[in-house]
Amino acid sequence: MGSTIDSQHVEDEGHVVLFPFMSKGHTIPLLHLSRLFLSRRLRVTIFTTPANRPFINQSLADTSASVISLPFPQSISPEIPSGVESTDNLPSINLFFPFALTTGHMQPDFERALQTLPRVSFMVSDAFLWWTLDSADKLGFPRFVFYGFGNYAMDVSKVVAENRLLHGPESDDELITVTRFPWIKITRKDFFHEAFTKDDHDQPSQASEFHMKAAVATNRSFGMIVNSFYELEPVFTDYWNSECEPKAWCVGPLCQVAQDEPHDDHQDKPIWIEWLDEKLEKGSWVLYVAFGTQAELSAEQLQEISKGLENSNINFLWVIRSKGSEETAAWDINGFEERVKGRGMVVKEWVDQRRILMHESVKGFVSHCGWNSVLEGICAGVPILAWPMMAEQPLNARMVVEEIKVGLRVETCDGSVKGFVKSEGLEKMVKELMEGEKGEEVRKKVKEFADLASKAVKEGGSSWLTLQSLTDEMRQH
Repeated sequence: MGSTIDSQHVEDEGHVVLFPFMSKGHTIPLLHLSRLFLSRRLRVTIFTTPANRPFINQSLADTSASVISLPFPQSISPEIPSGVESTDNLPSINLFFPFALTTGHMQPDFERALQTLPRVSFMVSDAFLWWTLDSADKLGFPRFVFYGFGNYAMDVSKVVAENRLLHGPESDDELITVTRFPWIKITRKDFFHEAFTKDDHDQPSQASEFHMKAAVATNRSFGMIVNSFYELEPVFTDYWNSECEPKAWCVGPLCQVAQDEPHDDHQDKPIWIEWLDEKLEKGSWVLYVAFGTQAELSAEQLQEISKGLENSNINFLWVIRSKGSEETAAWDINGFEERVKGRGMVVKEWVDQRRILMHESVKGFVSHCGWNSVLEGICAGVPILAWPMMAEQPLNARMVVEEIKVGLRVETCDGSVKGFVKSEGLEKMVKELMEGEKGEEVRKKVKEFADLASKAVKEGGSSWLTLQSLTDEMRQH
């Protein structure tokens, strides 16, 4: 992508290939990781697909990283709409597993492209791209697997699976003690059941097939790169590296890499940053509300969120994932925006979440607890109101609220992990986070972790040293 400061005076001290999964939430951390590798004088090549390439090109325009596009095997899965090359653009999250399994058909093109490159020292590929391990084995270089969550969720999931803890309770909401970590209580609803279902013909479901392929490939990989830092979860990092395989290398938080990058003041500010600036000038605090790119909220739930935010009298910036008018057809979003005008802002496009969270006016974060969002909130020193919805998010929420105590939790109608949230429950917890004593406690705690996160990635910090050890080992390898 052109010679830049990253490539000046750089000796060829190795070549790393990165292959992120086709989703912004999976891609962005690996783009941050690529900058770390470039800073360690490694040559970087990133693989993607044509529709995802512009975002990567733009993100790394100021670096010497090379980007290679491989065609997405569209015709293999007819249920995936034409032109969709990212899970962010799937019409339904139910298509995730067909999409993920379809990526395996990229393997021949991937291997042909690898053979044209300068010698590869090692590869980092997303855990969802299980088939890249076979390619690495064929061509004779190590593969590190990248998982988009932390050691807490990995450890708890492993202990629960190995001890078959989900098979005992009579109800999905019954609390279960995690045997290796007895202070942790979980429920069946904390886990993603689709992984253990069968289809109509009593065959293992696509979810089960996918998880099995990813798990087997992970166990056979050289190591695992984890977007976390030792000081955040020392007990769980030590447990994994003493009792599990492959070795976990904590090199994060990767969002911290971008935190010190200056924004171009000559570029037009996004309207949401201008709005936040106005609030800051008035000395007003803002609550940021966002549920990631994958979560699907019903019109009824959106209505309750709008009521809760409106009645809270708290300033808020709410990012809504929009895939067309059907999402908002059952509630009057325009009327809502008019009623909260000046106090609340609704954004229906992708935003730079890290930039929002770093804004001085933002003092609270209603989040689905995707791991990237958790880390971005921590690094920005912004406490979290946890509202998990899918995947490992319920476990992340437990870590946020119960383990490291940097957030509070929304109140569901039935008290369950994934229950419906009424406007009154949201209003109550929003006020507690922004104005209450419990909110002040978690705000103080998250700032302590923000300081530790900053130190971890600086020279001599735990993540800095881990990355140094990893690159040194790969050069010797």
